[in-house]
Amino acid sequence: MKKKGRSLRRRDFLKAAATTSAGLLIVHSRSVRGAPANSSVRVGLIGCGSRGRFVSRFFPEHTGAQIVSIADPFKDRVDALKNELDKLQGTGVLDEKRCYVGLDAYKAVIESNVEAVLIESPPYFHPVQAAAAIAAGKHVYMAKPVAVDAPGCTSILESARKAQARNLSFLVDFQTSANEFYIEAVKRVHEGAIGTPVSGQVYYIAGRLAKKPAQPGESDDAARLRNWVFDKVLSGDIIVEQNIHVLDVANWLLQSHPVKALGTGGRKARVDVGDCWDHFLVTFWYPNDVLMDFSSAQYTLGYSDLCCRIYGTKGTVDTHYGGGWPVRITGDNPWPGGETKNIYQEGAIKNVRDFVDGIAAGKPVNTGERGAISTLTSVLGRMAAYRGRTVTWDEMMKENETLETTLKL
Repeated sequence: MKKKGRSLRRRDFLKAAATTSAGLLIVHSRSVRGAPANSSVRVGLIGCGSRGRFVSRFFPEHTGAQIVSIADPFKDRVDALKNELDKLQGTGVLDEKRCYVGLDAYKAVIESNVEAVLIESPPYFHPVQAAAAIAAGKHVYMAKPVAVDAPGCTSILESARKAQARNLSFLVDFQTSANEFYIEAVKRVHEGAIGTPVSGQVYYIAGRLAKKPAQPGESDDAARLRNWVFDKVLSGDIIVEQNIHVLDVANWLLQSHPVKALGTGGRKARVDVGDCWDHFLVTFWYPNDVLMDFSSAQYTLGYSDLCCRIYGTKGTVDTHYGGGWPVRITGDNPWPGGETKNIYQEGAIKNVRDFVDGIAAGKPVNTGERGAISTLTSVLGRMAAYRGRTVTWDEMMKENETLETTLKL
């Protein structure tokens, strides 16, 4: 297998990114460019960890697209995924010569004979990898969050706009946006079902994630990268990497983003790995003085729920990601909705299908701006909590704080 490995430097790249400008969320662009509807889309994967292994199989299983090139910093993960894909796609579809190892291996995937790139690497790397893929004329399917800081989000906004100009898809994988109950609830709220939004609750309460075991002979940086989800810089902390799911729904329902935030939190229950906090408490102020009470925990036992609930002058919209609670509206205009159940998998499958269908039909899908704005919302909450004071959206964007690190494997 080909191997490329050196430390990635983001600061110079992010300094060159275009500044943010106002605009509506990009939903769908229509064009006549694209592969014939009966062709098999060739996809390259960047990131062979658990999420990459999970999502990549949906391409051949549910769309007929083929994973023909893969990359990861670790050879054992590349080897394991190649074996899985060979069983799924048949031997020969993924040539061993197109399996790359190293921190810079994403470049080889982008340069290989692929039409689309699936980015499932740690969020710290997303902006650079997305920009490289769009510059090479590739469609992009990306895991959330899109970045870990404001400069990274600005870069993603620019990549999404370049993708739109070039009739390329740029899809950020939010499963809620593909769920029928979420879609209908949002539609009804926007039509006035709960009246004027006044306040609400947003929370993400979950158990801890599993620590990845150290590998014999690997460096401290390698161990850190394997456990990137517990690393503030590589993940953005849990409020960015995990909690973005519910904050994105709040933005979606309110058709806006917060203007400021005040928060706190800390690291108390999960202290055996990394440096991420394990709980946050944040108040977000949205336009028209809509107050949202946000909380999260990533250590709980016996209880978990991902919820966005907004109280309006005529009713309440209550949304839950999986679990035993429904997405519904109560009040003057009730709607029973339904349970999202296996949204984690079903939403991803729907997104994969929409992505591939859009490429094949020449009708690219672009949700890059939504992904960037929701990521910025999470970054705002993190900054307010870390500093223990009110931070405004404008202050966050003006300060343009960059999270930076160097990794050597």
